[in-house]
Amino acid sequence: MSDRITAAEKPAAGVPATSTPHVDAGDAGYSKDLKSRHINMIAIGGAIGTGLFLGAGGRMAGAGPSLAIAYAVCGVFAFFVVRALGELVLYRPSSGAFVSYAREFMGEKGAFAAGWLYFLNWSTTAIADITAAATYAHFWAMFSDVPQWVLALIALAVVLTANLISVKYFGEMEFWFAIIKVAALVAFMLVGIYLVVTQHPIEGHTPGFSTISGGGGIFPVGMLPMLLVIQGVVFAYASVELCGVAAGETENPEKIMPKAINSIMWRVGLFYVGSVVLLALLLPYTAYSGDESPFVTVMDKLGVPGAAGVMNLVVLTAALSSLNSGLYSTGRILRSMALSGSAPRFTGRMNKGQVPYGGILLTAGFGVLGVGLNYLMPGQAFEIVLNFASIGILGTWGMIMLCSLLFWHRSQDGRVTRPSYRLPWAPYTQIVTLLFLAGVAVLMWWGGGVGRTTVMFLPLIAAALVGGWYVVRGRVSALAAERQDA
Repeated sequence: MSDRITAAEKPAAGVPATSTPHVDAGDAGYSKDLKSRHINMIAIGGAIGTGLFLGAGGRMAGAGPSLAIAYAVCGVFAFFVVRALGELVLYRPSSGAFVSYAREFMGEKGAFAAGWLYFLNWSTTAIADITAAATYAHFWAMFSDVPQWVLALIALAVVLTANLISVKYFGEMEFWFAIIKVAALVAFMLVGIYLVVTQHPIEGHTPGFSTISGGGGIFPVGMLPMLLVIQGVVFAYASVELCGVAAGETENPEKIMPKAINSIMWRVGLFYVGSVVLLALLLPYTAYSGDESPFVTVMDKLGVPGAAGVMNLVVLTAALSSLNSGLYSTGRILRSMALSGSAPRFTGRMNKGQVPYGGILLTAGFGVLGVGLNYLMPGQAFEIVLNFASIGILGTWGMIMLCSLLFWHRSQDGRVTRPSYRLPWAPYTQIVTLLFLAGVAVLMWWGGGVGRTTVMFLPLIAAALVGGWYVVRGRVSALAAERQDA
């Protein structure tokens, strides 16, 4: 039923594979317009998004300075995931990314599950992004009276229009979005370091290590809150796999991808952990809230004219960048699925700009549902969709690591050859990462509230995947038979 790695019989153990490598129909038709600078900045942009710029405020208020530890731990596992995906990309670049690899190593059922879990991730993340954009816009007086759902709709419309033009335009947008985010974070960190070193007062408070020690230490409310915010921190790293999807639309991925992926680790340490440590040193953790970006909070209390407005514009850019990336990646993933029969036919269509507009419009359609959520529950919209997005992220990362594990297993008996760029310490890295992801799901349930409710939806999500598979399996089988006869 599925188009596996070869059309030949499985070779004996120890015998090198000599048959034709797997070919994914979803890889055809794309332009190769993404350059090295695009991929590098997409990798940066994927590691710096809404989860840091908006989500860090509420999580800092809930867990205190220990939030930096949570970011560091999750960052290590995020690096393992993207490094595993990088090895698969170097083995066979594909715009279908891990869905294509799931099809190769797990069959069409695996590809179906991987693709729709990824769609769950980004369709809900899109809602989080437009919610964040609307929240940021309310910072300015001119938008304070505009309903949140109206601002969310405007954000969705603007990014959707831009995403449908061409991949080159997407790459340029992400390039400049990423530069803005990085420049703003670097500027903030330089200002923050200066404030800490000189102990310049911020609204009457003197920054420094006394801010942490005098506020209850690294764990002011205990260790449990740090563990419970991990699922939200995982959401902050949700876009790290994006560079793997983009590899299918670039020339010479074997030269570009290793450099881009390896740089993610130090970026995580510098931008995520470093900025959270600075936030903890600058103001007491109780000064932050989930209603405002923590970076805006610092600048606002610092009293520099216009500084808070500039930083707010930057974090608004980050939200729009994340939304742009989500529409881009789900469009490619859904096209790969559509051409194998496991997604609606219209999601496989491309426009004259070689953009798979069908899948992009489907994701945007769920964003419209998010506009409704912002109308009904403007104060809770971000937290609700963040938890559902986290389930999608856990599923996506889990599928990537399963594909990596199966790839490693096939390499042991010579059916595939691992590239020189490899996930270190395989297969133990994959196993430990899968256990970590399972642990995050347990923590979501343990924390109660929206997180527990979300985990309780897992049986429904599983049932939807099973039911969906039975709906599409006939078409999947028919298309697979056509490929074999061709």
